Parts: sequence; C-alpha cells; structure tokens
Amino acid sequence: MAIKVKAVERNISFESGVTKFAYVMQPELYSKLTESKVIQEAAMRAGIGRGTIKAAWDAIGEVVKAWATEGHSIPVPGVGTMRFGIRATSVSSVGDVGTNLITSRRVIFTPNVEIKRELAATPINITCFDRNGDIVKQVTSGDGGVVEDPDNDGGGSGGSGGDLDNPLG
Repeated sequence: MAIKVKAVERNISFESGVTKFAYVMQPELYSKLTESKVIQEAAMRAGIGRGTIKAAWDAIGEVVKAWATEGHSIPVPGVGTMRFGIRATSVSSVGDVGTNLITSRRVIFTPNVEIKRELAATPINITCFDRNGDIVKQVTSGDGGVVEDPDNDGGGSGGSGGDLDNPLG
C-alpha cells in the first residue's frame, strides 16, 4: 500500500492581476470511516459483540475527554498518545501574561515508534496535474522516510513566541 498524493498546478499569487503558478501537494483522502464501521471491524477482530464494543468505545471517549481536559496525555492503543495543547505568543514581562496571548487550542497526537516505522516505510505516490487537470508526471518516493515528531517540532509558527505545546491545565 502507498500514500497517494496529488500535486496540482495552481495560481499561488495573492496579488491582483499577478499570476504565479506552482505545484501544490496534498494527500488524497480515501474516505472518512464511520464510527459504526470501526466498531464493526473491532468487534470482528476481538470476537465480541458490537454492542459490547460500542459501550466500551463510548466509555473510552468519555474518559479521554475527562482526562485530556485535566492535562493528561492519553494512550491510544497501538498507535501513540494524544493530548491537548496550545499555541501562544510569548512576552517579556510577567505583567503581560494573559489568556489573550493564546492563538489556538490544539489536539496533539504523538505516534509511537511502530507507527513511525510503518509510516517511514510506506511509499508515497505523487500524481502531478497541470492547471488544465491533465496528468503530467507520476513519481514514487525514494526519500528516507523522515517522520515529523510533534513533540520536537523545531519549525514552529505561532507568532513571535513560536509553539507552546504545554498541556492545558
């Protein structure tokens, strides 16, 4: 299996009357799975009833909401952890610290080592489309499979203060 990406030639100029074309890449989403489909698959793999899985699914959802809003990092079995965080601007004076500095609230997912390995090993297929919608090139990845680490972002963009991935609470 491979991750499918499309690169579409688009006008990226923000100036009126100015045209600047570039190929903009984005992953192709296959589909959004429904909760019922996930529950059905989990029930089949676990060999237990869908009603039992649904009850556990709902209970886990409530636990995640409760604990994440208290500032805990929550394990997601087999895939990693999730937590809440913020982006905020930094200030030099403690007197200027306030909630007005928060630019956004975030859900942060940190994949475990196995998921990172799987992603790094997954090929990426890119299909390039020109501005008329015609396919002009197809490429399969040959990169080293570098996987971004959300806990060590390094390239933050959150105003003058960068990223503040501190759990709320």
